[in-house]
Amino acid sequence: MQWIKGSFPIIMSLIIGSIGGSIFYMLKTPLPLILGSITAISIASRFSFISLKSPKFFSSPARAILGITIGSAFNPTILQYLGSFLSSLLLVIPFVFIITFFGMLYYWKFLKFDKTSAYFSAMPGGLLEMVMLAESLGANVYKVTLAQSTRLMLIVFTLPFIIEHLVGLSLSGRGSVTHPWAQADKMEVLILCACAVIGWKGALKLKIPGGTIIGPMVVGAVMYSLGLVSSRPPDEIISFVQIILGSTIGFVFVGISLKEVLHVIVNTLGYFAILSIVSGIFMVIVSSTTNFSLVSIMLAFSPGGQAEMNLIAIIVGANLPYVALHHIVRMFLVMSVAPIFVTKMRDNR
Repeated sequence: MQWIKGSFPIIMSLIIGSIGGSIFYMLKTPLPLILGSITAISIASRFSFISLKSPKFFSSPARAILGITIGSAFNPTILQYLGSFLSSLLLVIPFVFIITFFGMLYYWKFLKFDKTSAYFSAMPGGLLEMVMLAESLGANVYKVTLAQSTRLMLIVFTLPFIIEHLVGLSLSGRGSVTHPWAQADKMEVLILCACAVIGWKGALKLKIPGGTIIGPMVVGAVMYSLGLVSSRPPDEIISFVQIILGSTIGFVFVGISLKEVLHVIVNTLGYFAILSIVSGIFMVIVSSTTNFSLVSIMLAFSPGGQAEMNLIAIIVGANLPYVALHHIVRMFLVMSVAPIFVTKMRDNR
């Protein structure tokens, strides 16, 4: 009974997120389930009488399912394209350093953050990973959390509209992403769930950055390449993953006054402008030197969350291996360089 009572706020959050997603679906907005759930939770969390709690408990399983879905796009034929990926993947290195350099200057010189907090606020890594590193290396966790969360929310909210207008691709969510549950091979669904758990837990043991996605992705790639499975997670599961991720993002500003929320958003717009300019330059370079689709390049060089960018790639039918590998390289680069840079920065004081 106590367990049911404790779970009620999480269930209520998912219900409200689903209602928001349904409303946005009817309004035919891009990525309705994600954007609708973010909006609904952001509004509902302003009312103290509504008992809500972030569904982050489901976040790791949702990311593991995304990993398996991404893995389904890897097959033996992908090996012949890896060479063409290389030139684009190498550009991730200057991309990360340029964004971090100018972003750090913005937070440090303009917003008067201390150097360490400015650095972690500007680093285009995963939200959880950046906050954990910031805490362990003595940065202002509150500032870093707000900066990183706002960056993620702005990218997730604006990118779908940019894709629709620039690429002319509908993201209304009315098309089928994979296949309905009724057509799914139930045994294969169980196998995929087991693979997701194995990859997720294995990556955690190996302490792989972003392992909740990368681990299942690797296991999934092996399973699909060997022909042991052929189905992908059903549409209904992918939809639920969108609700979970959107509802979790919606809790970004819980407990923060509306005045401060607006202040943080306005401050982050400067950094968002830096992101947009740098990302745009690299997208032009890559699109003019490779044959990858514009939407795939946009998603590969959009420094949003790994889960969110890959989820959009799944929904729009982008080149999943291409997008996923770019975010993996970015994640590993950020996680490996961050502690070294902060240590050097302290030594030079």
